[in-house]
Amino acid sequence: MGYYLSKELLSEGHEVLIIEQNAKKCAQIAEELGSIAIRGDACEAKNLEEAGTARADMVVAVTGDDEDNLVICQVAKKMFNVPRTIARLNNPKNEAIFKKLGIDVTVSSTNLILEHIEVEVPTHPLVHLLELKAQGLEIVDIRIAPTSPAAGKPLKDVPLPANSVVSLHLSQKHGPSIPRGDSVLEAGDAIVVVTTPENEGLLKELLAGR
Repeated sequence: MGYYLSKELLSEGHEVLIIEQNAKKCAQIAEELGSIAIRGDACEAKNLEEAGTARADMVVAVTGDDEDNLVICQVAKKMFNVPRTIARLNNPKNEAIFKKLGIDVTVSSTNLILEHIEVEVPTHPLVHLLELKAQGLEIVDIRIAPTSPAAGKPLKDVPLPANSVVSLHLSQKHGPSIPRGDSVLEAGDAIVVVTTPENEGLLKELLAGR
């Protein structure tokens, strides 16, 4: 992953340095991308110092170990004052602790794959479209199920959770439209909602049914 990320970043004109423990991989990177890799453990502060981390705009930790990625990002921020850190997550359950400990951005490969599965499975009630992490919001697509308490009701009579706004109504009969209070939600319709992650359960129960 680090190799391909670096290849793309280099092609866009960025300065990149890879810290890699495996000597064979370092040699391969040097052969294919030039002298942009040093051998070492990025969890160790001395290796980060030798790599010039103090002048980095960003540190991206993409090892296969969540604990290592956390340590790398924390050391980069606390010891070298790196403005932005990005960590790969293998276990999505670790996202909360990463955020609590100051990691700026987390990327979960598990969640990314799951989101594609949700899009491809038409019976899935809620699909994540976009996450606005800095604002604590997300944009989701929810299909109105026949068992939904909201089916057959105008939007103004649907008790949406706090901090939830319907931004688009995808009606099976009339097509897409900007929703109004008198827009009636029918079974099979879908709506796009701006909401908070904490409201997902309530939205599923209210709009997709149990």
